[in-house]
Amino acid sequence: MDDQHLMEKIVSLCKRRGFVFPGSEIYGGLAGTYDYGPLGVLLQENVKQLWYRRFVNERDDMYPIDAAIIMNPHAWEASGHVAGFADPTDDGKMFNVMFKTSVGAGEEATVAYLRPETAGGMFVNFKNVVDSMHPKLPFGLGQVGKAFRNEIAPRDFIFRQREFKQMEVEYFVRPAAWESSFEEWRLLMHRFAEEVGLSPSALHELDVPENDRAHYSQRTIDFEFDYPFGRKELWGLAYRGDFDLSAHAKASQVDLSYLDEETGERFIPHVIEPSLGVDRTVLAILASAYREDDMGGETRTYLALAPKIAPIKAMVSPLLKNKPELVAKAKEVRTALQKVHPWIAWDDNGNIGKRYRRQDEIGTPFCVTVDFDTLGEHPELADTVTLRHRDTGEQERLSIEEVAARLRAALE
Repeated sequence: MDDQHLMEKIVSLCKRRGFVFPGSEIYGGLAGTYDYGPLGVLLQENVKQLWYRRFVNERDDMYPIDAAIIMNPHAWEASGHVAGFADPTDDGKMFNVMFKTSVGAGEEATVAYLRPETAGGMFVNFKNVVDSMHPKLPFGLGQVGKAFRNEIAPRDFIFRQREFKQMEVEYFVRPAAWESSFEEWRLLMHRFAEEVGLSPSALHELDVPENDRAHYSQRTIDFEFDYPFGRKELWGLAYRGDFDLSAHAKASQVDLSYLDEETGERFIPHVIEPSLGVDRTVLAILASAYREDDMGGETRTYLALAPKIAPIKAMVSPLLKNKPELVAKAKEVRTALQKVHPWIAWDDNGNIGKRYRRQDEIGTPFCVTVDFDTLGEHPELADTVTLRHRDTGEQERLSIEEVAARLRAALE
């Protein structure tokens, strides 16, 4: 399958199965905007929750934060966004891609901006966190949230949008310790990529040359991914020095230095920034997971999603929907599995083969079928069910307790 055809199939599957819809579609759409449907919401929430787990919750040196989307415009002046956050238009003029808005009414209204990144809100809250939580260096702030850019040419589905979501960390370190922290976060990003199902062979590091780095960056790595439309930036890891805190301290006239209580030293910490886009990650996951094979003499489409990020964890089905005793037992099995994870689907529509195909296409790792053996037609098989594996189509007979254990292990 050629790459263009693959991209078309991914976009089609996303709309058909409720992952991603074109924004404002009934009105002809709006370029650069997309809406996540039910399965897309679950997929991206699983990605965000896993990021929080690995990058924030499992660490003793991280603090979550949720900063406002609209900030005092002086913050964006201090950071350089008002003066320099621009792209060239076709006629060579520079166009600032921040969305302008206004706060207040009438003549009292002031110009404000929708944030073009989530980092700014973490820098301006540095002092608040230090004063309230009393962290010891090194420590970081982690945030997941929306950002907005008036892209001149949004393209490639959800890769480049005007409204998108970021998962970012600002990790504050002593100046002399930046290299070891940079390496620590680099390795964590690779482990996260593998955990969400990105093939290591499709992920590449680009050490950004000095001339192409932001003026404040002393080292930047772009994590590039082989999308169907070419190798493009997926994530970024930057060493930002002390630029941000120094710039905000100067502009606000507020002391943003850090006092080491053990040594009495006061200094401006330096910053390591791992920045991951939710939407670009979701697209990379879909591109990595899309499969077509032949099963039972028919072409099958399935998403080989890692169980922990799959929208639906398992589907439970009675072999026949017109047999009340099968339906009742299947509902009992589903209730038992929902104690492991709430997103357990129910499907009794059509024959069992069609049910399997529907679940394969949305990436459901397991299908559980309740049949007459479950009810004790053969006593030795009572209270067992058929567990079908998505990727291979193989089936095995397990007790309900064994299925619950298998599901729990897959989601750890």
